[in-house]
Amino acid sequence: MDKIFTKNIEHESAVKHVTGKAIYTDDISEPKNLLHAVIGYSNCSKGVIKKIDYKDVLSSEGVVDIITEKDIEGINDVGPIFKGDKIFTSKNIEYYGQPIFAVIAKTNNLAKKAALKVKIDLKISKPIVSIEEALKKKSFVLKPKHLTRGNIKDGFKKSDNILKGKLYSGGQDHFYLEGQIAMTIPQEDNNFLVYSSTQHPSETQQIIGKVLKQNYNSIHVIVRRIGGGFGGKETQSFLFAAITSIAAKKLSKPVKLRVDRDDDMIMTGKRHDFLFDYEVGFNKSGEILALKIMMASRCGISPDLSGAINDRAIYHIDNAYFLPNIEINSYRCKTNTVSNTAFRGFGGPQGIITIETIIDEIARKLGKPIEEIRDINSYSIKNGLKTPYGQTVLDSQRYGEIWDEVTNLSEYNKRKNDVKLFNNKQEKIGSPLRKGISSTLIKFGISFNKTELNQAGALVHVYTDGSIRLGHGGTEMGQGLFVKVAQVVADVFSVKIDKIELAPTTTSEVPNTSATAASSGSDINGMAAYDAATKIKKRMSKVAADHFEVPINEVKFEDELIKCRNKTITFTELAQLTWSKRVSLSSTGFYRTPKIHWDQSTMKGKPFFYFTWGASISEVVIDTFTGESNVLSSSIVQDCGSSMNPKIDIGQIEGAFIQGLGWLTCEELYWNNKGRLMTTGPSTYKIPGSRDMPNSLKVK
Repeated sequence: MDKIFTKNIEHESAVKHVTGKAIYTDDISEPKNLLHAVIGYSNCSKGVIKKIDYKDVLSSEGVVDIITEKDIEGINDVGPIFKGDKIFTSKNIEYYGQPIFAVIAKTNNLAKKAALKVKIDLKISKPIVSIEEALKKKSFVLKPKHLTRGNIKDGFKKSDNILKGKLYSGGQDHFYLEGQIAMTIPQEDNNFLVYSSTQHPSETQQIIGKVLKQNYNSIHVIVRRIGGGFGGKETQSFLFAAITSIAAKKLSKPVKLRVDRDDDMIMTGKRHDFLFDYEVGFNKSGEILALKIMMASRCGISPDLSGAINDRAIYHIDNAYFLPNIEINSYRCKTNTVSNTAFRGFGGPQGIITIETIIDEIARKLGKPIEEIRDINSYSIKNGLKTPYGQTVLDSQRYGEIWDEVTNLSEYNKRKNDVKLFNNKQEKIGSPLRKGISSTLIKFGISFNKTELNQAGALVHVYTDGSIRLGHGGTEMGQGLFVKVAQVVADVFSVKIDKIELAPTTTSEVPNTSATAASSGSDINGMAAYDAATKIKKRMSKVAADHFEVPINEVKFEDELIKCRNKTITFTELAQLTWSKRVSLSSTGFYRTPKIHWDQSTMKGKPFFYFTWGASISEVVIDTFTGESNVLSSSIVQDCGSSMNPKIDIGQIEGAFIQGLGWLTCEELYWNNKGRLMTTGPSTYKIPGSRDMPNSLKVK
């Protein structure tokens, strides 16, 4: 049997997705006496609550109770690392949309109507909304960080040219298809079963345990699949799971909390928007000799994951280029807005877009092709291989390989010439249409910034009929993680993938896991599953060797058969035989990413196990009168190593490209000067649609 883990196998839920049979949290059969929660939140960004009157809320039809911070037995905080993310507030309002209470009613609609009847007397203050204002007032959620290398003053002295500039990269809403949702069901002995649309079941368990003031083992979190996350359900889901759990414990009844799209966008964090202020010195050839960057992001009212996100932006300022003398000053701004959070790329895209802009500005200043400026600054033995934070770039040759492939795939040189001819023609006839062609490179670090998060667990059972059950700590959010990990296990046993039953991600089976994030899900969970399956295979091989009376190294698993010399036994028969010999057919697996280390205080070390490289070239036409644009073609080459499932990976690359296209062309978050988000749904917040797709999209 050929290697299964490098084959194109369809997503394990593909048919269920398109037929509507895939079961998400809101599709789970509702238990008897289920109650529904709706959050009542603040309608100002900064202020003090003087008085709250719940009388009309409590007397509304169908209302069973309200819960406030007084009902929290443990901590009133769902902050993942640092404190500051209150579940409810009863005094200080710090952002528009901050939860104050939750109505518990017999139906969702009745709870919504009742929540509107609350009377809150507020003393309103002026909020800090923008990055610039936060910088001016030195309002930060965490201490600023600084990273330097080389001699920045000497670098500028040696420079023939110096450019200064500013860049602002906006935020982005996750706009997952399935909104935030959780359901908590009381169990015996004060235990709780929690269904949550979360990327981090283990931390959901831990947060609820702290909120309810209970041991973690009394909280059982289950996630079979979530309808998209993109980072928005790594920590932001905790609030909703905590509220259902508080209510379920108080009322001894199951409680569900399903958030509408507009409330979801108001109450949850986004991709961090950044302000970059840079000064770059370079010689006549375009080689960067000095780079000074001030980067500041809007973090919102609390740290959430802003520390790690801003750190990763720092680590990706270099992208594919060696920067001998650099100074980075990073500010994590505290504003009266909802706390921003993880988003696909986790700060990396913001760092990469900055250096790519600088490279482009240098090319324009010198009147040289951008690829020439890239080449002269790229990581190489000649230029240097050490990143500003001290990690050696071992695979720097990838830059040239990727670039050659993408230029061939896109017919770059021909297209550049065609663009010039088109623009000359349009200018002659007085047409407002102009074409442009651009290229982008990426070098992205794979691993969590925080070393201890780079671990995973798995649990594999082989049953006596030859069927297999696979559980692991990763969450399936549409990205195809489950099928990839199943491919690994199928390959270990050399069986067809339909032999494997994929278990939901559950904290009771695989504990203490990390979030499915940082582009590491397949790596760490696949390796943990490999470890578990390999342990079982070794036991089964010993049983087979004893059965055939041969050395264990002669036992081979091939095509659902166990072969030895001229004798065979089926995998099912060996499973039965292994059981009859009283040998375990079950095993846990564990994996920790090797060769990584990081000193947070000095910002030096090797935070990433490896880098993945990629490049894209796009041709665009723009109406210079109206600003309307159309992406005519895009070609992408992404180095995935030996792809576990090429079709799944291509789908992820295409989706990521379109999401990035939306971020940079049509998606815009707008807060008014009072700190209220005005873009709260598809009518005011434009995500890319089918007509925004490039006319031609090639991925390799």
